[in-house]
Amino acid sequence: MAPPIPPRDRPHDRLIVALDVPDAAAARALVQRLGDAVSFYKIGLELAMSEEFFALLAWLRAQGKDVFVDLKFFDIPETVARAVRALSRHGARFCTVHGNQAMMEAAARAKGDTLKVLAVTALTSLDRGDLDDLGFRCDVGELVLSRARRALAAGCDGVVSSGLEVERLRREAPRELIVVTPGIRPLDNTAESDQKRVMTPARALQAGADYLVVGRPIRDAADPRAAAQAIQREIAAV
Repeated sequence: MAPPIPPRDRPHDRLIVALDVPDAAAARALVQRLGDAVSFYKIGLELAMSEEFFALLAWLRAQGKDVFVDLKFFDIPETVARAVRALSRHGARFCTVHGNQAMMEAAARAKGDTLKVLAVTALTSLDRGDLDDLGFRCDVGELVLSRARRALAAGCDGVVSSGLEVERLRREAPRELIVVTPGIRPLDNTAESDQKRVMTPARALQAGADYLVVGRPIRDAADPRAAAQAIQREIAAV
């Protein structure tokens, strides 16, 4: 298998569409509707509950699509390592780990040559009050930067981070860090959302994000392909 294309080399590949749908049939239908407007997809917990999860992953790869498996592995290190090692055989490009140093190190050791491990920093559904409730008394930016540094020290390839923290990451964390940014909302998207820390595509890229994860603004659009193409034009312009 060819090595992954480095970040920022192909602007079209920087848009990752989240397949937050209930089953593989709905996922395939959306992918086919989007066609060549999108080359990278994220599959997560909802589809992991589908009996066709790995069949869908294989189908996406057969369509020439890159796949980001977002399951946020969190367990004892040996279990995390075994899960990542098993996933590495299925052709995914990215996966996520959401745990302590030992879990991140275990994931990094098991990832193989082509799978990239991303550490989750702070979920975009959390705000300052949520972090206080969880016992994180530090500034959100400090938490994200600390997690990023520890992830790289553990051998991870990058992080998942809100666009609000990316600019600081680019100033203070090593440049080789891959940054994948969820919570992306076009300016004209005003739908209610459980994402509390969001950013527009252009602003996230200008801050230094490598990849943008977009779900509902494309999935729920009257014309998903047109919505994806509009974001691709914004990415190309930046």
